[in-house]
Amino acid sequence: MNTMIFIHGSGDSSRAWHYQIKAFPEAKAVDLPGHPRGEPCHSIEQYAEWLNDYILSNKYEPVILAGHSMGGGVAQMHALKHPENTTALILIGTGARLRVNPAFLSIIRDGITNPKKWFNDVIKPFYKDIPTEAREPILKRIKENGAKVQLNDMLCCDKFDIMDKVAQIKIPTLIICGSKDTMTPPKYSSYLANKINGAKLVIVDEGGHLVFAEKPQPVNQAIGEFLVNLQ
Repeated sequence: MNTMIFIHGSGDSSRAWHYQIKAFPEAKAVDLPGHPRGEPCHSIEQYAEWLNDYILSNKYEPVILAGHSMGGGVAQMHALKHPENTTALILIGTGARLRVNPAFLSIIRDGITNPKKWFNDVIKPFYKDIPTEAREPILKRIKENGAKVQLNDMLCCDKFDIMDKVAQIKIPTLIICGSKDTMTPPKYSSYLANKINGAKLVIVDEGGHLVFAEKPQPVNQAIGEFLVNLQ
């Protein structure tokens, strides 16, 4: 039986997957290093190697990896580096390249010295469309992780570019994106779908960058159908 592992995005935590763990209780959701325990990695490739160690130490292999944003980059990198351990991918609000607007990096950098402003002006508005039951625990952990960890992760994303390698992924892949995602817009997901042979693309109407938490029902339905078709 393949273990499904959910991998969070920049500055986030396993709590982001509230609705997915409820829907798929056998799945695991990881806290990447530094979120909040330990030291964060400094590249998506390092996060992927940490993930592989985690998978092997827990004897989870082979795995289905589901990643959001930076976590989607980690999932893709793992599939490229360790194809023998990766059965399938679920890529949500991500891309083969994850450049970050320099102005946004600057805002997060300012948040290291002014955490209250960062949390109230950047984080809370970004998560406003998630239902309260999930949003409050998610925000609490992001606040604990802090702006420094989020900045680190965003810099990892900014360096990430596998546009020349993504076609080497040869496993079943589900790609999900919100129609209103402005951070990793649908064109990013379309690129992945065009490059990964046989990939299935699902665009969730009215979903934003956090589509899996904002619109969990259609996202979980798409994941469920994908898993059935793997069997």
